[in-house]
Amino acid sequence: MATPLILTLDCPDRPGITARVTGFLFERGCNILDAQQFNDRAGNGGEDRFFMRVVFDPDGSTAEGLRADFAALAGEYAMDWKMATEDRPRRTIILVSKFDHCLVDLIYRWRTGELAIDPVAIVSNHPREAAIRVDIGDIPFHHIPVTPETKPAAEAQFRALAEATDAELVVLARYMQVFSDEQSAHFAGRCINIHHSFLPGFKGARPYHQAHARGVKIIGATAHFVTADLDEGPIIHQDVERITHADSPEDLVRKGRDIERRVLAEAVRLFVEERVLMNGNRTVVFRG
Repeated sequence: MATPLILTLDCPDRPGITARVTGFLFERGCNILDAQQFNDRAGNGGEDRFFMRVVFDPDGSTAEGLRADFAALAGEYAMDWKMATEDRPRRTIILVSKFDHCLVDLIYRWRTGELAIDPVAIVSNHPREAAIRVDIGDIPFHHIPVTPETKPAAEAQFRALAEATDAELVVLARYMQVFSDEQSAHFAGRCINIHHSFLPGFKGARPYHQAHARGVKIIGATAHFVTADLDEGPIIHQDVERITHADSPEDLVRKGRDIERRVLAEAVRLFVEERVLMNGNRTVVFRG
């Protein structure tokens, strides 16, 4: 069997879309391996929308030829669409500051084959010895310092790096610098961040200590796309864990880090498997 392809699409909802898409694949001898769809009847800006993800065996057809043929159908239905190879690792840049637990987890999952990423660079606003305590092997490391005065130049340097490496995904693995509006717009839809789910309830420094002082009973983490609205981008994945009065602030920090790494890794997996589709300020996530 040839390497499967993944077709994702969204468009204004109307009758017959599923039939046309599956008919297109049938006529070219393709075998559908998995298919999911969602009709957003809640409306997004007053328009119902249709979302679909199809994994199929191209049966000898080339991805280039199928894309060229599908373009006409996509135009007829005003589709935003993508056709990607299933097992191709996505070229990924990981940014980190001084907390490297999420970075360590991503590297482990990549090395064991769990995540289909190709780490083309690790970037930090701190020197390597201050930012990373894990062996990153041959992954290139880039120290890009950021100060209020140098931030525009630092962001331009990072954009140049992303272009030079053909990065398809940027992951903020506890990177403690806020992207400018320009930077957020440049990487829209392909930059994932992780934060503790206390926002906006516990802003600023030491959020877990603030939560402990308030006696919270649930802690969690949220992975989302980066937008100009700080920590308020479209959500990809979330998780929580219950705690008790016996947990110290240090316990909350430890458990919080564990949730953060799990949530970020799952969000990255969903992204590279083409399971996340944008729906305005929300996402449609086809799980599997």
